[in-house]
Amino acid sequence: MTVEKILVVDDDKNICELLRLYIEKEGYQTVLAHDGKQALAVFEEEKPSLIILDVMMPELDGWQVCREIRKTSDVPIIMLTAKGETFDKVLGLELGADDYVVKPFDSKEIVARIKAVLRRTGPKSSVSDIKEVSYDKLIVNLTRYELKVDGKIVDTPPKELELLYHLASNPNRVYTRDQLLDEVWGFEYYGDSRTVDVHIKRLREKLEDVSPQWSLKTVWGVGYKFEVKD
Repeated sequence: MTVEKILVVDDDKNICELLRLYIEKEGYQTVLAHDGKQALAVFEEEKPSLIILDVMMPELDGWQVCREIRKTSDVPIIMLTAKGETFDKVLGLELGADDYVVKPFDSKEIVARIKAVLRRTGPKSSVSDIKEVSYDKLIVNLTRYELKVDGKIVDTPPKELELLYHLASNPNRVYTRDQLLDEVWGFEYYGDSRTVDVHIKRLREKLEDVSPQWSLKTVWGVGYKFEVKD
């Protein structure tokens, strides 16, 4: 059985060693990096199963590293930072992070988050289990993480794609923001639920007026749905 590898990125070497201690105690391998450029190099070389990524770092900050990794990979990323403002949480999630932990953190919480994210992202689906939904001029393929609009592939961050896939897989069902955070992000989001609004807004920019047969609808006072006309 292959042991999953965790990349820990933080310019504080003491934090890296502390996390290494707790993570390896749970049976994972760890590799470390102490700045943004080194993080990208280690990521390319080691191909980790998950990344714990500090935000405030020299060379490249965590936002930049997350953005670069998301250009080529959907590897799970847990952002780790001293910042706890809603804006920073929304930004991290918008860039494609899978979870967000604020310093000072509890080591048991970090380990629990790692396990939860790895369970959620899990092994990729086999060829015989392709996750895809399609409508007029729209194909959302979660196996390849590919969005095709009117026959053209549209670059889409992983979380946007997962949100659209979730809604489109359950047409005409209304979801509250909290339900979407729980079912798409897979963890309880503390604070403002505007991150869902941000992702919906970006999806609408990609899908505006593509087809009269379906649309992303706001249900005022409740949430959102993927509406399909009869």
